[in-house]
Amino acid sequence: MSLASIKEHGGVLDLASRVKLSFTGNDRVRYLNGQVTAKLTGASRVQPACITTAKGKLCADVFITTHTDAIIVDADSAVAETLSPRLEKYIVADDVTVTDITHDAALIHCAGVTVEQLKAVSDLRGLPSARLGIPGCDLFIPNRDEFPAIWQKLTAQFPAISDELAELLRIQAGIPRWGFELGENTLPAEAGLDRTHVDFHKGCYIGQEVISRIKSVGHVNRSLRRFASPKGESIPVGSRIFAADAPEKDLGIITSAALSIALGYLRRGAPEHGLFVGLPEAPIAIDLQPSECSTSGGFQ
Repeated sequence: MSLASIKEHGGVLDLASRVKLSFTGNDRVRYLNGQVTAKLTGASRVQPACITTAKGKLCADVFITTHTDAIIVDADSAVAETLSPRLEKYIVADDVTVTDITHDAALIHCAGVTVEQLKAVSDLRGLPSARLGIPGCDLFIPNRDEFPAIWQKLTAQFPAISDELAELLRIQAGIPRWGFELGENTLPAEAGLDRTHVDFHKGCYIGQEVISRIKSVGHVNRSLRRFASPKGESIPVGSRIFAADAPEKDLGIITSAALSIALGYLRRGAPEHGLFVGLPEAPIAIDLQPSECSTSGGFQ
């Protein structure tokens, strides 16, 4: 299965490993608006957001799905131990209840599948999303026991996307991932999340002052970029980026790679041509790729 095939025919991805928190109570929209960088309106939708510290650094990057009776926040399993305490931290007299439903509910992403196509196959309502940089939709299943029958019905129509293929698609689309491009010392603007996950016109939230100040300054000291080997060579993860005329100077680092494409951070002011990775005695040439931001964060 290829990117072109998924765009044309669609594919489905089981998001069982992602941590899922349910927010209920009359104050859930107001409360979460004070915690996340996106603006929640209460309308049914899926939207990416950041959760940050008071210093503007990431606690998590999440997807927020607003339903009529609850708001579901899902994130990479790497933040399973820290996400709930962070989002519950500021609940005082608010009418908000947080429930970890990671093992009780199911979440399926249907890449290259429209809401209408999904309804025709499963008779269930999905919400538009683009988690892999491809227009598609999400299907939330409150009762995990219903997952096997729904999954069987979906995979009879759309091929299942393996974790390996999902990772390849993520890197091709330039979407950052926690533990690779993202961590507790990452500023949203460094990973390009300020263009997709942040509403600069919403009310106050934790970290807003710093994030707004960075926007007014206009730059950060490094930025996430996508690279490719013009010779089709494998790009080693963790390798430093350098220029041919100054191999001793670190210009950045490769954070993820699949085949001959990679993601990595490039320092501000670094040249955009004549870049290499690996060892100076055996350099691998890499080219910068276009950095058009996708709807789910990253580039495509």
